Amino acid sequence: MAGQTDTLIAAILEDIDAGRLAPGQEIDEAALAARHSVSRTPIREAYIQLEASGLIRRLPRKGAVLFKPTLEEFLAIQEVHAQLEGQAAGLAARRISPVLREQLHAVVAACEAHASEKGDADPDGYYQLNLRFHETVALGAANPFLVEMIKTNARKLMAYYRARYRYPGAIAQSALEHREIATLILSHDRDGAEAAMQAHVLFDQVTVMDLLAALG
Repeated sequence: MAGQTDTLIAAILEDIDAGRLAPGQEIDEAALAARHSVSRTPIREAYIQLEASGLIRRLPRKGAVLFKPTLEEFLAIQEVHAQLEGQAAGLAARRISPVLREQLHAVVAACEAHASEKGDADPDGYYQLNLRFHETVALGAANPFLVEMIKTNARKLMAYYRARYRYPGAIAQSALEHREIATLILSHDRDGAEAAMQAHVLFDQVTVMDLLAALG
């Protein structure tokens, strides 16, 4: 049973990461059962765990839906997320390994190349590079518990961060900020890296309202 539950959780998380589940969208329990050849019991166990982490909500007579934040919830989660991402960048400035240093160089260069060659086109492609950048920084902190906390919080807002790159100029600005953060990390400037990452992750309230409206 535990193995089936873990498989279902991984499948739902993959759907969130890939953008196949939108905020507020109901998770099709029958389709999930058919796809993984499981009964409703492990599905309910998976829902309990995902609800405990805040990624889904179970509603009476509607089943489970992907978490959709209110404005107040978005701002509160984003505040915590910025602190976690900033802490990761600060720790990475002290701890990042030689292998991850090279990976950070490579992903920042890829972000810059995308911005230079494609401009505002292919925002979904850029978002995948953005995920690699943030993952590399988080891994550079060498704290697996912090990495998991960042992943959980990021998934609550992932659809909105992805949508942000559809705005004109957002990709170029992001690539510029990635270079700044990477430079601070690689020069071992802990305070600078932490502050720059926090500023990079935070949206102003007007932008948050725009994103909430855009995704209904």
